[in-house]
Amino acid sequence: MCRNIKPLFNFEPAATKNEMHDAALQFVRKISGSTRPSQANEAAFYDAVEEIERSVHKLLHALETKAPPKDREVIANRARERQMQRPSARR
Repeated sequence: MCRNIKPLFNFEPAATKNEMHDAALQFVRKISGSTRPSQANEAAFYDAVEEIERSVHKLLHALETKAPPKDREVIANRARERQMQRPSARR
């Protein structure tokens, strides 16, 4: 789907409202094919963002797992390490 949408479930600390909004916005941008809607489509665009944000919030609070929460900093460090191993990052 979209590489910019990151997993939000089972992290410590939990996903923030801002992170849920950003994921919803990125999803609507991907689906609509535009990063900024025209004036004619602006209301529908932002209504969709709000609706998806509510769905994301509901989903994250409904999901259950027995796995221990993941540490955000550890995951971020792993991603940085992978980025440095890519040929484009070694230049």
